[in-house]
Amino acid sequence: MSDQPAASLSRVRAALRRADYTVAAVRDLLGPVAGGALARDEIVPALRATAGGSPLETLVRLFWLQVPVAGDSPIVDDLVAAGLAERSGGEVRALLRVEPLESVSGTGHVGHVVSDLRIRPGGGARPAPDHVVGTGGASASLARLVVHRAVDNALDLGTGCGVQALHLADPAVRPAPRAITATDVNPRALRLAAMSFALSGLDGVDLLEGPLLDPVRGRRFDLVVSNPPFVIAPEAGPRFTYRESGLPGDEFCRRLVTEVPGVLTEDGRCQLLANWLHVDGTPWEERVGAWVEASGCDAWVVQRDVQDPAEYAELWLRDSCEAGTPEYRARYDAWLDHFERQRVTGIGFGWITLRNARRDQPVVRVEELRHAVQEPVGGYVDGILDGLAAAREFSTACGQEAALLRTALGVVQEQIGPPGAEDPERIVLRQTGRLRRAAGVGTVEAGLAGVCDGTLPLGPLLAAIAQLTGLDAAQVRAHAAAVLPELIADGFFEVVPPG
Repeated sequence: MSDQPAASLSRVRAALRRADYTVAAVRDLLGPVAGGALARDEIVPALRATAGGSPLETLVRLFWLQVPVAGDSPIVDDLVAAGLAERSGGEVRALLRVEPLESVSGTGHVGHVVSDLRIRPGGGARPAPDHVVGTGGASASLARLVVHRAVDNALDLGTGCGVQALHLADPAVRPAPRAITATDVNPRALRLAAMSFALSGLDGVDLLEGPLLDPVRGRRFDLVVSNPPFVIAPEAGPRFTYRESGLPGDEFCRRLVTEVPGVLTEDGRCQLLANWLHVDGTPWEERVGAWVEASGCDAWVVQRDVQDPAEYAELWLRDSCEAGTPEYRARYDAWLDHFERQRVTGIGFGWITLRNARRDQPVVRVEELRHAVQEPVGGYVDGILDGLAAAREFSTACGQEAALLRTALGVVQEQIGPPGAEDPERIVLRQTGRLRRAAGVGTVEAGLAGVCDGTLPLGPLLAAIAQLTGLDAAQVRAHAAAVLPELIADGFFEVVPPG
């Protein structure tokens, strides 16, 4: 970046700060009605809410509503000098989109990201092949997933406009890594990411061009995050680098999962979003489970959504503004033909977390969670992997009765049955936080949940429960040995380390 644009971006950064151009301020300015309408791509209420001409209103009109603003606003000279806007007659139009980025901690502002202007459906324009998208639901989902632990060296693979790199450096979530590397196959994305970092005051990010892990072969990272081009599209037709890799099916995600351990430090993590195919005759859990098992890492895979082939095609044809065009029906047919040839019954979307624990037998869990969970998941994702490891160790240990267990925080008990009944028909343990799981349990598990606080070994507690309930002591011990590993893995109980 030359000195003149860099100086202009520095002045723009100061102007954005003076205007309080943050997500919270924009939300307050628009209010719920205009904000809700804008989420539906309707800008008229937002135009009414931003008619005052203040610096914040000027920025919202220029970059959110993408309408011309008056050329005499004090902020526009620096926007034009930085290449973010251009003069046209007496007005100024945005050339790029500048958006504020909010911390996943919910405690404030992270920075600003620069991307291409948003292309709204029905506007007649379509994305260019090298289009760079801004913030969105997927990038926010990944940012909320990323572990909160401090790391020394981090990689944002497929950085786009730089969203994840900025989140990695957010001091409200973790100490800033000593080094951040950001890669992308799209050189234009790297240029816009550099502008994002300049506007956000993030210095020293190593920007590298290339596909997959090619730019960083031979290097090691404590944390790799990726919102990759996971969209599964037909071989023929338009391609967009921000969403499609050019590899067939879900091969890009499979390769990333199986190859990324080669750039992870010992105990390093990789966290990414992915699409995967549901293929007739093969459970999706087996397909994706084979990916993570081949990685040799501890792994937690969560399917958050599934779309049928038609829904999926419609989503991405809308995304590329092809809906309503003359070729829409032919393009729709091409997507469905592609999926039929591959015997695809659905397309899953979810999270993948890998931890390079270097165990002889890594712990792996592949599951579906469609309900709302506590956010941000990154605050407890390590605890999920720790619980899986502890459950397996507990299930194979010889001295289970000497183990110290405690009931996890936030677990409550529900008793279900007719009003006035002496005994419940069903007992349920429920998590009020984290993954908000629920588990139907018996008398033994419910009794343990009431007394396990990590101070007494499991053996005496089971003996006391047997005595109180009149159950056979050997049967109580056998039952506990059978059910406790799953309850530990699910996070209802925690194993207290010795000492």
